[in-house]
Amino acid sequence: MAALDVEEKGADAGLLRNRLSESRSPYVRGHMNNPIAWQMWNAESLALAKKLNRLLFVSIGYAACHWCHVMERESFLSPEVAHILNSSFIPIKIDREERPDIDAIYMNYVQATTGSGGWPLNVFLTPDLEPVFGGTYWPGPYSSIATVGDSATFIDILEKLRDVWQTQEEKCRSNAKQITKELKDFAEEGIHGHQLGEKVDGEGLEIELLEEAYQNFARQYDQVNGGLGLPPKFPTPVKLSFLLRLGQWPDAVKDIVGEDECAHAAAMAITTLRKMARGGIRDQLGHGFARYSVTADWSLPHFEKMLYDQAQLLDVYLDAFLLTHDAEMLGAACDIATYLTSPPMAAPHGGFYSAEDADSRPTHADGEKREGAYYVWTLKELQSVLADPLAAADLCARFYGVLADGNVAPEHDPHDDFLRQNVLRVASTPGALAQQLGMAEAEVIRLLRDGRRRLRQHRERERPRPAVDDKIVVGWNGLAIGALARASAVLRHIDGGQAAACEEAAVRAAAFIEAELFDADTGRLWRIYRNGRGDTPAFVDDYAFLIQGLIELYEATFREEFLRFADTLQGSCVPSVVRFCPSPPLPPHIPPSQNQAKASPTAAQLSLFLAPTGGFFTTPSPPSPTPPLLLRLKPGMDTAEPSPNATSARNLHRLSSLLADQAYARAARATVRAFEAEVEQWPFSYPGMLAGVVMERLGVEGVVIVGGEGDEPGGGDEHEPEGKDGPRVKHYLQTLRRELRPARTVVRLRGERGGWLRGRNGLLRD
Repeated sequence: MAALDVEEKGADAGLLRNRLSESRSPYVRGHMNNPIAWQMWNAESLALAKKLNRLLFVSIGYAACHWCHVMERESFLSPEVAHILNSSFIPIKIDREERPDIDAIYMNYVQATTGSGGWPLNVFLTPDLEPVFGGTYWPGPYSSIATVGDSATFIDILEKLRDVWQTQEEKCRSNAKQITKELKDFAEEGIHGHQLGEKVDGEGLEIELLEEAYQNFARQYDQVNGGLGLPPKFPTPVKLSFLLRLGQWPDAVKDIVGEDECAHAAAMAITTLRKMARGGIRDQLGHGFARYSVTADWSLPHFEKMLYDQAQLLDVYLDAFLLTHDAEMLGAACDIATYLTSPPMAAPHGGFYSAEDADSRPTHADGEKREGAYYVWTLKELQSVLADPLAAADLCARFYGVLADGNVAPEHDPHDDFLRQNVLRVASTPGALAQQLGMAEAEVIRLLRDGRRRLRQHRERERPRPAVDDKIVVGWNGLAIGALARASAVLRHIDGGQAAACEEAAVRAAAFIEAELFDADTGRLWRIYRNGRGDTPAFVDDYAFLIQGLIELYEATFREEFLRFADTLQGSCVPSVVRFCPSPPLPPHIPPSQNQAKASPTAAQLSLFLAPTGGFFTTPSPPSPTPPLLLRLKPGMDTAEPSPNATSARNLHRLSSLLADQAYARAARATVRAFEAEVEQWPFSYPGMLAGVVMERLGVEGVVIVGGEGDEPGGGDEHEPEGKDGPRVKHYLQTLRRELRPARTVVRLRGERGGWLRGRNGLLRD
């Protein structure tokens, strides 16, 4: 069906046509055949709203979002909804993964006014983009969920907003302006800190804040099921990383927090990771983890799989393995690494796709999608697949917690998607099953492995796989590059084949981004690739996460081009930084890299996003020519994704250590101190930033390894692979990679002279 032309009768209705075929986003394009005349977020739509004097209805979601699909089915396919939206509003559809800046602004508004948030995110805006009303999911005309009490339906809300705008426009505008002022005031709190370059010695945040954050997490901890807080439960990888690493900082941290407390912090994280690895949130037949669990015990997920979750969880499971040398932690890490380096998440040309959907068709013959259909099983279906030998079906049913009536409670199944269905989870152990059934444990393990293989093959053959959001997002790819680089280093002496696959995938992704999404002529990074480069410039998270990934990739491979690319993107030699912390230029005999030679210094992170008072805004300056945003946010708090500012602070400290560049150290200090008031008040909301506090207070340990083939200093050259290292260097590297030391950097030098790194780092030059 072609994109719809929708014309509403009326003197000032104008002509609205569904414009979503113009988008490259799979999520946005998925709505191009709706009867709603969706518009794009652009200057033309804003001008249309002003011309017709209508409220904008802005609906924000993402392709893998289950409730986004539900609202489309219930409301956006409804002719009744379409009539109201097309005749009285300017409806706009946005992919939050393409425009996280817009999403963040209006999510802040909805959370501030309703106390909660989520997706789909739906907001009504004046033609000046000021919010009037907002929320998430509202039941539509085709809803199967009965409204309770005074609960409003989507039709109720549309009619109310239409009537209020028509009869009380001035009041609406006045209230919206007041709300906007409050949002701006809140966004500016804490950003009027020290001007860059001001003397701040003797001030700053204290390490004692780590103890306060730990105590808060200990109070939130679910001692039965692991995890923090009440359901719905999210993995919160940044918090788990904080807990695991608390005892791995220099001894001064342990002296302040307490040795027992550091051990308890690690135990909380490891128990949580173990519960997750055995829960329904993990795909027990395939690979990867779902986004979150509806239940406290991790048994029932919302089934979308997000790239940023996989990357962060791979990092955290690697941390847990390095601390415990536990095979279960290693197995979970290898499972995620396999997911990332295999179809459908690994793009054939390099890089990683964004997500797998929560919904899919139960069989190839079914026409309607259902949540979790690819992953759930009835007992009868499991018994049919594992009919021979008979013991296999009973064994696997016991192991995975499969019941005749299903294992999903009715209160968690509002759409009856899971009647008599089972979400597979590890409900027992091979040892316990062997004892119950009078079997040898080795035979139980053999049957379970064979049963898992057969169930997976049946699933892949008989069920359509969930749709893949095949956008390549730079920031999320940066997280994956870093995690896979770390995995390659940790696995090198455990599983050489998987280590090589991880390294190859990370290297190919970095090369793809540099070739396709980095403009060497302007130095500009772009956020999205799908059937070609998108039109959205990169945001601060893209720079921060990619730089982090490139640093990890350098330390895994010691290939200088990755560190050089990170340095180019970070941009030490830019006016805003040189003004307060000049960095020595390259010596004349060291030419800049091809990227550095071409790239404009004003297109690096420090010049595009750095605020005068330290810290980084989400959006670049000057802003892009699309409709101007209501405000610029400076994200410091960790959410489902790491804080870009916290990540940047750590990147700057690490680059300062690797490159002996004090400009980076001062920018890192200013970044942390830009959030001083917030971190002092709520340290538990800023665990990523607390790592920057430790690095500032206690420094970063720098290790330099010199020597080539045969371990002779000056032997070999800087381009030799690690395989050419002599036994002493190999042993030392292996020892380093078995340790979890978050405040350490490693440099590997080969050859006596030359090389970009020797030129960039004055301490290594001679």
